[in-house]
Amino acid sequence: MSPSPQSEAVSSATEPVVVAHNLKQVYKIGHGAFRKADHLQAVSGVSFSVRAGKTLAVVGESGCGKSTLARMVSLIEAPTAGQLKLGAVEVTTATPQQRHALRRTVQLVFQNPYGSLNPRKKIGAILEAPLEINTELSPAQRAEQARAMLAMVGLRPEHYDRYPHMFSGGQRQRIAIARALMLKPALIVADEPVSALDVSIQAQVLNLLADLQRELGLAYLFISHDLGVVRHIADDLLVMYLGHAMEQGEKATIFAQPLHPYTQALLASTPGIAGSGVSRQRIVLKGELPSPLNPPSGCVFSTRCPHVTAQCQAERPVLRELAGRQVACHLAEQFVHPAA
Repeated sequence: MSPSPQSEAVSSATEPVVVAHNLKQVYKIGHGAFRKADHLQAVSGVSFSVRAGKTLAVVGESGCGKSTLARMVSLIEAPTAGQLKLGAVEVTTATPQQRHALRRTVQLVFQNPYGSLNPRKKIGAILEAPLEINTELSPAQRAEQARAMLAMVGLRPEHYDRYPHMFSGGQRQRIAIARALMLKPALIVADEPVSALDVSIQAQVLNLLADLQRELGLAYLFISHDLGVVRHIADDLLVMYLGHAMEQGEKATIFAQPLHPYTQALLASTPGIAGSGVSRQRIVLKGELPSPLNPPSGCVFSTRCPHVTAQCQAERPVLRELAGRQVACHLAEQFVHPAA
């Protein structure tokens, strides 16, 4: 399966598939003729890049902004501020024609395989729909590519004429992945793609994603709350909390020695993967996630951090380089192991 011209442009070896710089998303809430609008900071200045054949995992609790980030990267929502570059094209200043072409290069795999497929359409029609809308292929050519894609994701030819309700959750997610690949994208945004599946099926879908990445050179932006899942697929990690990046860098570096207390808590609560810099005893975070409409002053994690100081409550830390990654914590040095 040869890559499309758009995919070739986006996945050039000389540049990342996607680059985000200081990306922000602010929503106006409850505004009207007689009411002043509140502003919800869903994503507050996040930066990252992903190259072809690599996976960036974005992790954090519900409400941290990771799904909003996914919607911006997949071009469903325009960012409020910042830059977003797909290949050589700056999305925020792109023409409508350029944005239309870019939508073919980035595709989204949704969380729920039971709700993302039209129950009234056969699988063949579901897979052919992107080709019918975006290409000049004949019906016979569309059918041929759809059948080939079914085989690529591990399904049988007879599945082409069946309806979604005739498949298991794992099979439906394979179909959703196949649909995302029909336009030969360079980037797949996977928003909690295995969280709705049984644990025994999760590994099969993750293995499929890894195989497809190796074969097609895909870049993945993988959204998850489960570090146990992320361990199996990510190359790099971006830990988010209340719209802010807390820690980011290579997965192996962060798993071995997390330096942000929030990352430490996430890792310590996931059996079997607590790093050398984390107590094997579970770290229980106190309190509830603050409202993004009224975030804490200073560090946004200060209301739940077991190491909070007066400086943390007064001064918001910025991401800075330390021990092979970036971390936004005033106290990060005290968590650096001497061997790091």
